[in-house]
Amino acid sequence: MNIMVFDVPAEHGGALSILNEFYAEVAHHDDKDINWIFVLGKPSLESQPNIEVLNFPWIKKSWWHRLYFDYVIAPKLVKKYEVDRIFSLQNVTVPFVGVDQTLYVHQSLPFAEHRFNLRESRISWIYQNIIGKLILRSIRKAKKVVVQTQWLKEVIATKGNISREKIEIVPPKIELEIKSKFVPTKNALTTFFYPAGATMYKNHEVIVEACRILVRKGAGDFLVIFTLTGDENKNTAELLSIVRQEGLPVEFTGTMSREDVFDFYSKSVLLFPSYIETFGLPMLEARLHETVVVASDCSFSHEILDGYENAYFFNPFDAEQLADYMMGFLSGRIEYIKVDSDAMVETAENLRLVDIIL
Repeated sequence: MNIMVFDVPAEHGGALSILNEFYAEVAHHDDKDINWIFVLGKPSLESQPNIEVLNFPWIKKSWWHRLYFDYVIAPKLVKKYEVDRIFSLQNVTVPFVGVDQTLYVHQSLPFAEHRFNLRESRISWIYQNIIGKLILRSIRKAKKVVVQTQWLKEVIATKGNISREKIEIVPPKIELEIKSKFVPTKNALTTFFYPAGATMYKNHEVIVEACRILVRKGAGDFLVIFTLTGDENKNTAELLSIVRQEGLPVEFTGTMSREDVFDFYSKSVLLFPSYIETFGLPMLEARLHETVVVASDCSFSHEILDGYENAYFFNPFDAEQLADYMMGFLSGRIEYIKVDSDAMVETAENLRLVDIIL
């Protein structure tokens, strides 16, 4: 049997992690009579006797290069290698092929509650209104669909009028060593931490505005930490300028190692105002560290945090509500609740992607 795996966009972050995890599954799979062909952009994976890796780095040059690959090169590859099954890790199926396809959907923008307009974010509008239609069409075409969360399964089934039976949930693998759990000291409850990139919907603005509100109200000493530098884009540059001009207690530390992020989970309150996520990994990591979490009142947040004693939810567009929660910790009005470790997140044996494809 020949199985072709398509993941040309993966280059870094969560998409690359998913690719690497799946490659490891394939490499350790018992059936060595299955031939796997990985079709990638830039990532380098090792070829093995039953694993061939094809790289097409030129795909990343432009959208036109990507479209040419998807609609011309990809179907030719399927024919050339006499492929029996396709696994697409890139949100859309391969066109013009009569082969059963399993589709992994990890792009949540088209299914998000918040709808973007062109002035707000041109690229997000394109994903929601153009690419989103291609993703839905691919979902209908695929024999099987894989998602990471229950909320995404439900919204896809409802929005696309698609049978829930063809959608499997495979949460991302969480491998972490917890060296120290959260200790509710005064310093920890007055330090607020947000490990996130610079994408607009990560919503750093609401935290900065909440800080302005707290300063105007004469709040006591507190500190907010962003894993940004301030030069990522126009938006982060404006935030850094506001922080400096107004003397707000916000630090831009730049990217942190995973170990440093975990260390902050043990000594700060996690703020998570993002309003678009597929799987909000920092919330789960913080919960496993028994950290206080103040998160956006969104479906993906509730899926991870419902039932957790130290989780609080706020409207991600309401800085006053966020400031009120932060003031609650600063004043001692909101106290830490001791966590019953035995009642923490249940970890069920997850389906493996290889088994779903086969």
